[in-house]
Amino acid sequence: MSFTQGLEARHAGLRQAILRHPFVTGIGDGSLPVEAFKFYVRQDYAYLIEYARVLAQASAKAPDLESMGWFAGLLHETLHTEMALHRSYCARFGISAQELEETQPAPATAAYTSFLLATAHQGSFGELTAALLPCQWGYCEIGEHLVHRGLPPNAPLYADWIRTYSSPEFVAIGRHLRGLVDRVAQSAGPAERARMEAAYRTSLRYELAFWEAAYRQEAWPG
Repeated sequence: MSFTQGLEARHAGLRQAILRHPFVTGIGDGSLPVEAFKFYVRQDYAYLIEYARVLAQASAKAPDLESMGWFAGLLHETLHTEMALHRSYCARFGISAQELEETQPAPATAAYTSFLLATAHQGSFGELTAALLPCQWGYCEIGEHLVHRGLPPNAPLYADWIRTYSSPEFVAIGRHLRGLVDRVAQSAGPAERARMEAAYRTSLRYELAFWEAAYRQEAWPG
């Protein structure tokens, strides 16, 4: 069993909770309220801005040119493809580019991105790759899970979302990161692997919190 397979086995409960979450299942069957999806797209855009900074730091921390180039490529894809996809979603909802840029991170978004940024700046390269895995591979899991259940016939926007995150191109990115985490873990000692697992677990918890926040359209108190 590889390191990433072990991580997933030990955290299967959290992973299943994400797949069963009403936000995720609502995308799958088309029943998710549109306002919740609009909230999600804006919050995910705010997340991606900080995620791009994390990827830049991952490229800088990378111990070899291949990994450095891969993270630089992922940064380019995030800035120029995935964020453009979010802008196109918002345009279909009548949300302007300026409104999208001015989105304030909700509590879960702020907490998650703060954790990733702290890991990027203070953690090891191994910790950072493990912390990125729940997002990058988690979306692949969701996309593949939902596409196998069938696209929602009366929700074309949600069907497009599922196609994006189940696409061979996106799955390939997730698989590459899994392989990178496994390679780093092979040369890491027990203490480093424990820190990598802790980073993975924290990010996985934040993934679940992010879906819950989007479903509830979480706002700051006061």
